[in-house]
Amino acid sequence: MKRKTNMNYALVVLSASIMLIAASCEKGFLEKKPDSSIVLLSSIEDLWNLLDNYQVMNYTSSLPQLSADEYFIINDDVFDGLIRETQRNAYIWADNPYGSETTVASWNYPYTGIFYANSVLDALESTRFSYFPVAEKNPVKGSALFMRAYLFFDLLRTFAPIYDPATANTDSGIPIRLQSGIDYTAKRSSVAASYDQIFNDLESAKGLLPNATSPSYLNRPSVCAVYALMARIHLERAEYELASRYADSALTLKNTLIDFNSLDSLSERPFANAPDEVIYYTQQIGEFNTTQYSINTQGYIGIDPELLRLYSSEDLRTAIYFQRNSLGNFNVKRGYATGIYPFTGLAVDELYLIRAEALARIGNSQSASEVLDELLVKRYLPGAYPGTADLAPEDLLDRILEERRKELVWRGTRWHDLRRLNKEGREIHLYRTVHGQQHHLLPNDPRYTFPIPPEEIQLSDIEQNRH
Repeated sequence: MKRKTNMNYALVVLSASIMLIAASCEKGFLEKKPDSSIVLLSSIEDLWNLLDNYQVMNYTSSLPQLSADEYFIINDDVFDGLIRETQRNAYIWADNPYGSETTVASWNYPYTGIFYANSVLDALESTRFSYFPVAEKNPVKGSALFMRAYLFFDLLRTFAPIYDPATANTDSGIPIRLQSGIDYTAKRSSVAASYDQIFNDLESAKGLLPNATSPSYLNRPSVCAVYALMARIHLERAEYELASRYADSALTLKNTLIDFNSLDSLSERPFANAPDEVIYYTQQIGEFNTTQYSINTQGYIGIDPELLRLYSSEDLRTAIYFQRNSLGNFNVKRGYATGIYPFTGLAVDELYLIRAEALARIGNSQSASEVLDELLVKRYLPGAYPGTADLAPEDLLDRILEERRKELVWRGTRWHDLRRLNKEGREIHLYRTVHGQQHHLLPNDPRYTFPIPPEEIQLSDIEQNRH
């Protein structure tokens, strides 16, 4: 993955950093401030340097992983010892997950990336860039549009209600900022309008990007990434025909699957830094130790035993994904991420699962079974995978959903899957017990939508979610 830190744009970074620190930490990102657009961008290289700042552009929310049911904290002493209030509160689904904490990275980081993307887009529209060749500008513009859409979607699925066509025009979405200047306050758009902007950005980006990117630039998007993100979005919106179509389009451009028989199951890092299945690289914001990959077999959390029971003895993912710690619990090994926090990006295996689920839901069980089997035969010992051709349609869908949970573990997808599956009536109840008190998250509970950070409500006067 490209990590460029060229010194010739130090002034740009300094200027942006001053604005972003003020916007993201001290006062809230959307608060009205004096005009402070970036004015120093003067070359295509400057624009790429902003977009290649992976620590801004390629991070996604950590809150959904904190609240998902993939892990448990081993005892009350460990829970009490967690420094961050958000870490404790989100684990037990408190009404106010932030406590007294004022900075919410899951809100500030995406809006910082959106600021960067808007700065690039505004620069490209300026007279300074009118003389540059279109062939040089198009990939930059397409990348900025894609990244803005990707970050808008991350914010929308974290801080807004799940999409419902009956209420999307009235449900509150997110503030949609389309300019780099921060001298105005953006109010919350509706969920429908928020999605419209995401789709507009992706449609525009599609005609400007290359079909694929090299392993050295997985932090940059491609047409394949556009299709993959569209497939993810339409699955979450329960638009299965579209989800299937976009997944198929992405897989036409990239369909490489890793044969897990070729991996070292004893290694703590069984995947290379640029796994063949990765289409677009993002990772979770690095702020909570309970959401890290295993580091020296950390003992203060364990993987949910119910999840572990889903893997058979012939399933290679048990040894590839997990390792036992000194207390006898299991932790997650390093996955597709280059660092210690989870990979949350777009990958081929997710596309297979999206396509299989979408096909099953629109009544094409035979094709759904074939797609699922093509993936899973790479995850089992040779000759051990039983296949799914004999399953009844409803059993096949259940199996696909189970395999999705097993395949995408620790990838930031589980919380969003719980939201959409409960919306369709799956009735998945979550329970956690701390200090003898049982905490219960009901299906479709309002707490599945995280509150807008209180400082943003106070300083920007935008509407809070209803809890």
